Amino acid sequence: MRPDDWHLTEDVHDFHARAGEFLRSRPALHTTPLTTIEKLRTHGVNAFGGPAPVLGRLERAGKVHATFSLIRGLGLTHLTPEQADTLAAHLAALGYSLPFVSADHDTATAFAEAWQRRTGATPTLRDRIRLYRLGTLTPPTPAPEGRARPVREQDHEQLMLFLREFTTDVREAVTIDTASWAGTRFADKHFTFWETPDGTPVSMAGATSMVGGMVRVDPVYTPAHLRGRGYAGAVTAEVSQAALTAGATDVVLYADPANPTSNALYQRLGYRPIAEWAVYDFASAEAEAG
Repeated sequence: MRPDDWHLTEDVHDFHARAGEFLRSRPALHTTPLTTIEKLRTHGVNAFGGPAPVLGRLERAGKVHATFSLIRGLGLTHLTPEQADTLAAHLAALGYSLPFVSADHDTATAFAEAWQRRTGATPTLRDRIRLYRLGTLTPPTPAPEGRARPVREQDHEQLMLFLREFTTDVREAVTIDTASWAGTRFADKHFTFWETPDGTPVSMAGATSMVGGMVRVDPVYTPAHLRGRGYAGAVTAEVSQAALTAGATDVVLYADPANPTSNALYQRLGYRPIAEWAVYDFASAEAEAG
């Protein structure tokens, strides 16, 4: 395999025209690149802030075999160790600096090792994430008191409060307020509250717009003092059913494998694990020496 099999571009529309079919061929496993490319197509290259994204595809004889996106860090579809090494060599030769890599566990590990060989940067495992795909939806029985309803414009302050609490829980460094809202990863999602009979929101679930027949449920959150009452299961089931009703063929979500409560909940609802994800941070040799 040759480095020039990797084609790089900052033109999201050209990338979509050439690699879109490949990404849609496995919508569940390609959930993140599908929603990433759709956000760039809809909101432009500044959708994520920072430098213009760099997009790449591995193409031979007119067929795309893999893709990557370089937005803050490197996101990859599945690669063999040889493909990971070729990409690492290509990006290193072009002088790219990578804060992190995110991909299925085997791909992320292979690339992290290749990047260390090529650049001397030391990889550190930051996160492990489990990807689930919905099989047969099984709503919780009995459902908790209350009902699901879409989040309305007048609910925006309550939504931002829940999201600030959620990002603190998952150790995600992000500012969520009126000024920063448009630049967050939550701004283009659709949210649903579970509310008690008196109309008090007690849980929430978000979902992406459908892309390639795929909807990703993200995030799901219940305040700590309200957990254990079935609210998260109820609102997740409602959002999942709404995706199926809208025609989704793949409904997916990510979960922290170290959290047995959420993993058990999703499996009771009918979600089945299909992949393990990993995120590696890179520390440069210069930084370590310093």
